[in-house]
Amino acid sequence: MDEKFAARIKEIEAFELEKHLKDDYIICLFDEGREMTSTEFARFLEKVALSSSRVISFVVGGFLGLDERILKRADFILSLSRMTFSHELIRALLLEQIYRSLMIIKGRHYIK
Repeated sequence: MDEKFAARIKEIEAFELEKHLKDDYIICLFDEGREMTSTEFARFLEKVALSSSRVISFVVGGFLGLDERILKRADFILSLSRMTFSHELIRALLLEQIYRSLMIIKGRHYIK
């Protein structure tokens, strides 16, 4: 794919994302972000939720990833893995990790 074309697609996606991101606490999923265990992620989410009245928004890029301006706007950059996954699969993995986090925070057991 032409580099100019790819950059333009990411720019358009960033513009569309920004319409939905107000004063949110933005967590971008990016393969070069910080990796955490499920327990660390749970404690992180709990800390953010308790210390801020801002809505927590997770941002997953399209097939080309996220535009640099979205990454710069992020309050936190998270990696679920150094491996590359489709954005559709990452959404499922993220939901599962949020579920695990809520179970950890509530002191409940979850299936491993």
